[in-house]
Amino acid sequence: MEQRRVTDFFARRRPGPRIAPPKLACRTPSPAPCALDPATSGSRKRARPSAAPGRDQARPPARRRLRLSADAVSSPSSPEAPGSPAGPSPCQKIKTSAPAAGQPPHPAARPDQDTISELRSCLQRARQLGARVRALKASAQDAGESRTPEAECHPEEPCGEKAPAYQRFHALAQPGPPGLVLPYKYQVLAEMFRSMDTIVGMLHNRSETPTFAKVQRGVQDMTRRCFEERNVGQIKTVYPALYRFRQERGVPTFKDGVKRSDYQLTIEPLLEQEGGGAAPKLTASSLLQRRQVFSQKLVELVKQHHKSFLASLNPPMVVPEDQLTRWHPRFNVDEVPDIEPAVLPQPPATEKVSTAQEVLARARSLMSPRMEKALRQLALRSAEPSSPCSPSLASPKPALPPTPPATPPAASPSALKGVSQDLLERVRAKEAQKQLAQMTRRPEQEQRLRRLERLPELARVLRSVFVSERKAALSMEVACARVVGSCCTAMSPGEMEKHLLLLAELLPDWLSLHRIRTDTYVKLDKAADLASITTRLVRRARAEEGL
Repeated sequence: MEQRRVTDFFARRRPGPRIAPPKLACRTPSPAPCALDPATSGSRKRARPSAAPGRDQARPPARRRLRLSADAVSSPSSPEAPGSPAGPSPCQKIKTSAPAAGQPPHPAARPDQDTISELRSCLQRARQLGARVRALKASAQDAGESRTPEAECHPEEPCGEKAPAYQRFHALAQPGPPGLVLPYKYQVLAEMFRSMDTIVGMLHNRSETPTFAKVQRGVQDMTRRCFEERNVGQIKTVYPALYRFRQERGVPTFKDGVKRSDYQLTIEPLLEQEGGGAAPKLTASSLLQRRQVFSQKLVELVKQHHKSFLASLNPPMVVPEDQLTRWHPRFNVDEVPDIEPAVLPQPPATEKVSTAQEVLARARSLMSPRMEKALRQLALRSAEPSSPCSPSLASPKPALPPTPPATPPAASPSALKGVSQDLLERVRAKEAQKQLAQMTRRPEQEQRLRRLERLPELARVLRSVFVSERKAALSMEVACARVVGSCCTAMSPGEMEKHLLLLAELLPDWLSLHRIRTDTYVKLDKAADLASITTRLVRRARAEEGL
């Protein structure tokens, strides 16, 4: 009996028109005629669905393909095909309307009117969106066509010409206290000079003629950067007394592409003649000295741009160059104009025949009249297309001057409306005095100011240490170790000792030092008001910062 049930199950699952086996008397009867009322029956078994009419006909396959028929997609209101599945598609649920009373049910299921209206609205919306996309594309094409002549007349600057951020803000990312930092391009040039001087020194010391081809390859291997004659011209502009440049021929290069008879740029270092009459050598000490002089020359160039920037301020400022220790806060170091390369010796111009007219002028006596006529026609024909471009080539555009560093933006008159001119002048004078003091501050003063800024916090931590230790005095080692462990700023015990010595120097009535034999003890007045102590320290820091 169970085997027949399993066979019947697989018969239902198989595709194709198969006749179901006849229903046996011992099988479970259909619940339609003998279904029990769920309210009265205690059985929880789900009722089986009623047998559909035409049980003996061919049944559709149990596993149906989840697709919409082409008729249903194109015309939702048309009835389903006979071979299409009767159930709804999972992609879109269609509600079937119940047959009216007294009318026979329709042989095929029809979609509801709400579903048809919803599909029509979706289709209309899709058509509207498509029309809108086409309109936007057409407007974009029209705008591009109208913008083409302007783009040809005023080409945009390519993205590759703009320097990256690590070059434009190189001075702001330098570690340590601010000082006379060089721009990024000047530092790259200094690195190229160091490599170039090293290679020229090696070649000169072994009595080999340094050529630009040899130096270029060595510098590019050392710096991993492109080294060209333009960089050599910049080095000559900064320090012209370093090398002697010449164009020579007959220099062995051991290269296939360069002939021995070709002119090459040679680089000869200028050295002081030694007393013994021997050939001078580029030693390590002379290389280091030349490198330092080159760096100083670069700093002097930046100082000139900085001086012109200070003169453009309102009010203008004048700072002696020997007292300048840092740049103006508004001076953008990395926007300093590039160094103009000096003119290097060029190979002598050799007369070369490049056009048919020159050939005609040279070989007029060596050719027949027929060949002379053909060459004359060829010369005229080749000169015609180049004639319209000759005026533009003959009158090149003037070179634009280098743009100086950006000046600080002036305040708009509307922003300062109603403020007296006398007050503005006093504020500007005070700001200029503060910036002047900041630019001429020595490194020792800068370090003292940073310590003064930390003293209010250290005073609170030190008093807490004395209160927790419950002692009137502590040794310097113990006090420094306790404060270092409790302070937010990471410092060494030696640096903390310098802060405590400065604190004792500024507030001798609150913190005193006592030297007993070889140890130093720190004594603190716990009864003093900590707020007044902090206020005194802040005022002292502001006073020294304004000097």
